[in-house]
Amino acid sequence: MTPRDTAAPDADPAVRAELARLRDSIDNIDAALVHMLAERFKCTQQVGHLKAAHQLPPADPAREAAQIARLRRLAESAKLDPAFAEKLLNFIIAEVIRHHERIAEDTADGK
Repeated sequence: MTPRDTAAPDADPAVRAELARLRDSIDNIDAALVHMLAERFKCTQQVGHLKAAHQLPPADPAREAAQIARLRRLAESAKLDPAFAEKLLNFIIAEVIRHHERIAEDTADGK
């Protein structure tokens, strides 16, 4: 029995096969999400360096608010809970700002 089968060891083989198929899709989507986030953070790191080089603040509240509103609209059109999408983006934004603050500190210290 594979780890995928543990939730339904006594289920009909056709049900287990369908679960496995769906879980394979979920695993592929999760991998894509990780790679997309990695690409996003590569871009935001470049933004952080640009901001630090020009003494711009790590956070941009107007941009963040616009992005949240945009993501909420995208979520609604995709039939995804906009509140969930906003929470996710807020989490990502907080991490980006933390990176930008560190980059700014390193730049100020001459690193």
